[in-house]
Amino acid sequence: MKASQFLITTLKEAPADAEVVSHQLMTRAGMIKKLGAGIYSYMPMGLRVIRKVEAIVREEMGRAGSVELSMPVVQPAELWQETGRFDKMGPELLRIKDRHDRDFVVQPTSEEVVTDIARQELRSYKQLPKNLYQIQTKFRDERRPRFGLMRGREFIMKDAYSFDRDVVGAKASYEVMAKAYRRIFDRFGLSYRAVAADSGAIGGELSEEFQVIAATGEDAIVYCANSDYAANMEKAEALAPAGPRPSAANAMAQVPTPGKSTCADVAEFLGVPLASTVKSLVLATDQTDPAGAVVKTQVWLLLLRGDHDMNEVKVRKVPGLDVGFRLATGAEIETHFACKPGYLGPIGLKQAVKLVVDREVAVMADWICGANQIDAHLTGVNWGRDLPEPDLVADIRNVVEGDASPDGQGTLAIERGIEVGHVFYLGTKYSEAMKATFLGEDGKPAFFEMGCYGIGITRLPAAAVEQNHDARGMIWPDSIAPFTLVICPVGMDRSEAVKTAAETLYAQLLEAGVDVILDDRGERPGAMFADWELIGVPHRVTIGDRSLKEGQLEYQNRRDAEATKVPVQEIFAFVKARLGA
Repeated sequence: MKASQFLITTLKEAPADAEVVSHQLMTRAGMIKKLGAGIYSYMPMGLRVIRKVEAIVREEMGRAGSVELSMPVVQPAELWQETGRFDKMGPELLRIKDRHDRDFVVQPTSEEVVTDIARQELRSYKQLPKNLYQIQTKFRDERRPRFGLMRGREFIMKDAYSFDRDVVGAKASYEVMAKAYRRIFDRFGLSYRAVAADSGAIGGELSEEFQVIAATGEDAIVYCANSDYAANMEKAEALAPAGPRPSAANAMAQVPTPGKSTCADVAEFLGVPLASTVKSLVLATDQTDPAGAVVKTQVWLLLLRGDHDMNEVKVRKVPGLDVGFRLATGAEIETHFACKPGYLGPIGLKQAVKLVVDREVAVMADWICGANQIDAHLTGVNWGRDLPEPDLVADIRNVVEGDASPDGQGTLAIERGIEVGHVFYLGTKYSEAMKATFLGEDGKPAFFEMGCYGIGITRLPAAAVEQNHDARGMIWPDSIAPFTLVICPVGMDRSEAVKTAAETLYAQLLEAGVDVILDDRGERPGAMFADWELIGVPHRVTIGDRSLKEGQLEYQNRRDAEATKVPVQEIFAFVKARLGA
């Protein structure tokens, strides 16, 4: 490709609404162009990156035995009504009607359609296992689309679905995909972690997220530097503290804490560590009748250490709270505690509540909590003496840096990441809902055991930029760069020697299969170099009259501080070696 034939449109400034680096740089480099909120045109330079991502995914999915198909973007509502998702999903599911007033959805994912295909085409256990995938445009009507391709409304995903005869087969299919994903992400050339993720209502351990490491990532990744342990914040377990609870050393006392309604304020006011305080979180669960009217409400009190945060996913697994919960209302808090939030505690309640205590709090002694009285707290509180031993102790907090690793191999560290892939065991959730069965070896119908496996095709380039950039622009890994190498001839329109050398090297590299672009636009050197540094092409060869007279050209990797002089007759071999060709 020659630059004069290509569409190169770079900007000096990023749009005002571009908040994150990837959005800013991809827009400035002319890779994406905003059409509407969360909707982008993939310009030629950006589309080349996307096509390279897709090519790697297709090669490795084929290698893993997955078969490509394509399912419609617009899908009839009937299938989604079978699973209940048509009504359960919120406004992020775009619902539309055709001219005949029939309901359709613009799909964000395709479990329903692929399950419908399976129940029609896969009739016998002899046809299993099967793994089907597509690379398709999706739409999710985000309330606040932002960050460019990181959280757009329209996006491209690779979604795969496995069908097996039993759980053993489903786990084997899951492992095949998990290994394929590692090969895919290795080939992308990015620093990433595969982390254990929560499996939601399905349960089990078969769920992993693939996170690209980036300081700007939205997700917290928990890992142990001494082992392979890695999990997202929702999944990471906070172990119970080692050793017995210390003995009580102080008597319980009520102390004035005027205007101090947070644990941090109380700790500072009393001159004690924040870790000696206990925070109270009040939740409620509702029991409803068949018509949906609330017939009974249970109020819950959760106790966590003052310097810890509640983990909502873990709380949803606590017996009694697993049916769904909400924050208690002000009236409910007043009824049970006779006090407003900020001074709540487990002692001296007006009405009984169900108590859930975090593992850490269960082994604390001489702790501080609200006195259920405005501007007052209790100090020296101890289990067994001042209140009964807790009946329900659970891990309900987020881990923090320095916590013991669940695998016993050291302590936990936390870094930020961007989720770009997920492998997940579905079980029979969709096959049962859609009555999708096959005939088993015993001649009886059985539900498919399923798995789903996604990769954000258009999110991945944005994540790559968040991880790989500097003040001058993007820095693409070779495998997904829009072009692997750019030839920058200085004064090509004025020097026949420069033009000949550039055309000769260009032809050699094309013949060798290198994805090369020749910048024949006649731009000034400063503007030409600035464009390619912004675009982030990883390898550059500069050809100028002066260097040619010295019998040399200049090679520079995008990460190099300075160029390397290479003899003209050696440049082809030198470049091939640097590219690993």
